[in-house]
Amino acid sequence: MAEPLFNPLLKKWVGKGELDYEVYLKTPTLLSLQAADGERVAHDELMFQVVHQAQELWLKLASREAVEVVAELDRDALWAASARLERICRVLQAVKQELAIMETMTPDTYQVIRRSLGNGSGQESPGYNMLRKVAQGLEGALDRLLARRGQTLTSVYRAGGPDDLKRICEQLVDMDEAFQGWLHAHFQLVRRTIGVDRSVKALDGLPTQVLQGRMTLPLFRELWDVRLELTAGWRREGGVAPGADRGSPGGGCPMAHAARTQQVERP
Repeated sequence: MAEPLFNPLLKKWVGKGELDYEVYLKTPTLLSLQAADGERVAHDELMFQVVHQAQELWLKLASREAVEVVAELDRDALWAASARLERICRVLQAVKQELAIMETMTPDTYQVIRRSLGNGSGQESPGYNMLRKVAQGLEGALDRLLARRGQTLTSVYRAGGPDDLKRICEQLVDMDEAFQGWLHAHFQLVRRTIGVDRSVKALDGLPTQVLQGRMTLPLFRELWDVRLELTAGWRREGGVAPGADRGSPGGGCPMAHAARTQQVERP
């Protein structure tokens, strides 16, 4: 805030950095982290910096929460881990949505801002790198949890597998999907600002085309690979033909067959 403002409801001056809200959140420092009005190379530079700084804060939170999930999985506190994974997913959804603000910047404006970024790259993001690091810890915690319960990913995902473990696994997939969704949104942002091609170099010197591979690189590969294993073992037999009478004795509907069996066995 350039100059303090008087709040008539509070009957206090806001912006001097003296009020409890300002002191607790360190707003004078926080609001001074962006280029000042007379220093910006383009009008949109404030938006560019705010979005990226906010992303780093959210990713810091997501990574810290992921560390807590590791501890909760290790002590079998699955409800707490589940609730925290939900929070992480919402944070990652938020960082994806925030990137949409950047899409209001036209390519010519970004080309001006780009001149002042040095060789900066998203690969240098502390939040991005930390999240990938803590994901390895989550993977290890899941492996230890499965070992304690005498389970594998395949046994968890088979019909009748333990629901509590399946829930945790699916929430890790949710987290991974949200992470990849954020990377895809970033890819689209690059595409609409500088373009994606072998001939287009990012500031780190790499072709922007390599981003296509990065955005599908999962955090938890084994949780995706188990889908391949389940599908490889799938058989068409046991289903119901389209248009068949599912309630008839020969209809083949498993649930209907189970219901008929229960009726026959009932004393």
